[in-house]
Amino acid sequence: MKITLSILTLLLSTLVASDGLSFFGGAQKALGDGAAVPGDNPLTYCKKDHDDDLLVLEKVNLTPNPPVKGSTLTIEAVGDLLEDISEGAYVVLQVKYGLIRLVNTEADLCEQVSNVDLTCPIKKGKTTIVKDVELPKEIPPGTYTVFADAYTARPESKKIICLEATVTFA
Repeated sequence: MKITLSILTLLLSTLVASDGLSFFGGAQKALGDGAAVPGDNPLTYCKKDHDDDLLVLEKVNLTPNPPVKGSTLTIEAVGDLLEDISEGAYVVLQVKYGLIRLVNTEADLCEQVSNVDLTCPIKKGKTTIVKDVELPKEIPPGTYTVFADAYTARPESKKIICLEATVTFA
């Protein structure tokens, strides 16, 4: 589960801290075709099969939901990681502003887990993590879409989890 918050925080820190963006907000979708992530959040699973995901989310709660510019966003994530995650794990990130692709990159997941005070290997098991993220008041208005697809190290590249979200800031 620690990997969940790592992915969420990776996205937040990449988008909020670096680019002044946030990916939370928007409508949730139906199970199997972008199922809603359990809890008080706007996250959805990607439109893929999730039977083999190594991360099973119990819930992700955001406070406030939807997030507010210039406020502190608290992320609480609870879930079960079914296998240890070792060095070489990675996440494919994509961020769009409307139809414009702002970010299209692959990041080393183990380098990013320091955002939630973790190091690799990340041990399997059930965990709860709480993280606060400061959202800048200067987030540009518009609709942002984020896609994050996480995998274990190559060559095996087992699916950890795939999440999507959309937010519109006025």
